[in-house]
Amino acid sequence: MRIVFMGTPEFAVPSLKALVSHTGAEIVGVFTQPDRPKGRGNKLAASPVKIFATEKGIPVYQPEKIRRDSVEDLRRLRPDLCVTAAFGQILSREILEIPLLGNINVHASLLPKHRGSAPIAHAIMAGDRKAGVTTMMMDEGIDTGDMLLCTETEIGEDETCGELTERLSLLGAELLEKTLRNLEAGTLQRIPQNEAEMTYDPMLKKEMGILDFHQDADMIRGIINGLNPWPCAGIDLPEGRLKLLRAVNFPGEGEPGDLLASDAKDGLAVACGKGAVRILEVQAPGGKRMKAEDYLRGHRLNPDSFR
Repeated sequence: MRIVFMGTPEFAVPSLKALVSHTGAEIVGVFTQPDRPKGRGNKLAASPVKIFATEKGIPVYQPEKIRRDSVEDLRRLRPDLCVTAAFGQILSREILEIPLLGNINVHASLLPKHRGSAPIAHAIMAGDRKAGVTTMMMDEGIDTGDMLLCTETEIGEDETCGELTERLSLLGAELLEKTLRNLEAGTLQRIPQNEAEMTYDPMLKKEMGILDFHQDADMIRGIINGLNPWPCAGIDLPEGRLKLLRAVNFPGEGEPGDLLASDAKDGLAVACGKGAVRILEVQAPGGKRMKAEDYLRGHRLNPDSFR
């Protein structure tokens, strides 16, 4: 089976690895986003998918817009199947009609919930108890195609988006392998999504990290954990922005923004509109990530810092 893979971030790499090792699959091309500036030096950096594909000797294509720049590239590859995982571009009908067997997407949510480009972060911010991966047939909509298979996992109380993304990437690769086996056996069934249960989430923005401690503790905890590693929640201090990177619920109460604990022994806990949160990890301006207790060994917070 001739397969073209489309993906960009680290989440997509395990799925590509699964395809490379799948018996009977020939990966004839990989499409990924163009190299982008990264780091303090803004040097161009290849995507994780490009790095892996190059190591395996797979031809790599990096169109700015695949529906405009690479339709003929895809035709020349004559794919039986296209597989996407966090590619980051919308596929046109013209592209979707090229592979003989269609286009399978590995989407990191339990569809039809959390359609969109940041489903893992939004699942945590929404307070979901479970997350998962769904393989689906692609159509012209955004994550609207028929579902194929899904797998789910519990979300840890202090699990961050980065940690959950890593776990789901591995589950997604396993699910993709199972999906291919069922496709080859002729046992794959398509399940239409229930539009009444659909949710669509917006792209992540830095403004989402601005915290209002009048909100419930569950919501504050979800925002802190869900926005780690980007864009990160935080508070503004005189010396700059203190990033809040990991939190759990705390059995205390007070006025919103009250510091219920703020020292190296008891850590950092803040009252919310309902309940309270304990901040487990922070990052000072220009500093490294560290435990809140370690930060408080060298810093004293103003009582009004979280108001």
